[in-house]
Amino acid sequence: MPELAEVEYYRSKWDCGFGQRVQSVQLHAEKRIFRGSDPREIRQRLSGQRLLRSRALGKQMLFEFSGTNYVGLHLGMSGTLRVAGPDFEPEKHDHFVLRQRQQSLVFRDPRLFGRVKFHHGRATPEWWQNSTPEIGSDAFSGEFLHDFLERHRRAPLKAVLLLQSGFPGIGNWMADEILWRAKIAPSIPAGKLTIAQRWALRRATRFVSAAALSIIGRDFGDPPRSWLIHQRWKRGGKCPHHGTPLRRETIGGRTTAWCPRCQRR
Repeated sequence: MPELAEVEYYRSKWDCGFGQRVQSVQLHAEKRIFRGSDPREIRQRLSGQRLLRSRALGKQMLFEFSGTNYVGLHLGMSGTLRVAGPDFEPEKHDHFVLRQRQQSLVFRDPRLFGRVKFHHGRATPEWWQNSTPEIGSDAFSGEFLHDFLERHRRAPLKAVLLLQSGFPGIGNWMADEILWRAKIAPSIPAGKLTIAQRWALRRATRFVSAAALSIIGRDFGDPPRSWLIHQRWKRGGKCPHHGTPLRRETIGGRTTAWCPRCQRR
């Protein structure tokens, strides 16, 4: 499933459409990605409007159009955004296409776990308004982190890192990377962390998020070979620091990889 950096990469694919009018909208109205929205209203209200700006927050994207129209996109497990030619003909999995004079903006989702939301109104949509601070912001403070960990104190830390209400945009591979860098075992209950471990967790979370946005979010590049991500799925994967074989376990419903030497229980 796309995480914070991948979402930012795909969001930026539609930047070329800023300032240009949507000449027409093509969509597969019967598909479940439009659940909760009216495909007919989307088609009618977006036609003739200009794409003004966009932003990403965690795993969500928001696109603002003239005429006080907003489209929210969630990529789900297999969704992607891309740009095609102006005469592009949608294929089976191209469920949402905005045609502009110079190009077509395409949302593709083979497995249909993604979502398209629509809002018309002067205020930002309620479903976009979120009190969860972005990881790179000052609001993602030690106090915020402490309070969040205490609210989920009995849950294993790996499962807590996957909660979007506290760690927006963090998914499976990023959570493993963060815990490895913070030298914390993924199964430890969130409430058992020491003060030093909590600060280490915050530093690692901010570092991995910022670096991933810079490397993956910019051009889908690969992180340095020193990152855990290159070993975590390998058969016989080893810790990039000292070669200790990684261990794997299902924690919080997700396959988790960690180094038993770096991340002692």
